[in-house]
Amino acid sequence: MKIKILLFANLKDRAGTREVELDLPARATAADLKARLAEVYPALKPMLITAIVAVNQVFAASDTLIPEGAEIALFPPVSGG
Repeated sequence: MKIKILLFANLKDRAGTREVELDLPARATAADLKARLAEVYPALKPMLITAIVAVNQVFAASDTLIPEGAEIALFPPVSGG
């Protein structure tokens, strides 16, 4: 399945684009998505370890399944004071 992924902050800067498209197998998880993204965009690999995945505007755990047609977004970890 083809998935569009929105990248934010320094993830977007490293990839050189705000949106990427990946082919993922059916029943892929958020962890699978990060692994595939690291293969296609090696510059993102160090940042993906701590990146937050949102699936349909809800933060996702590593084992969350990615449904076909889902809205996917990746964010770097956020800290504040």
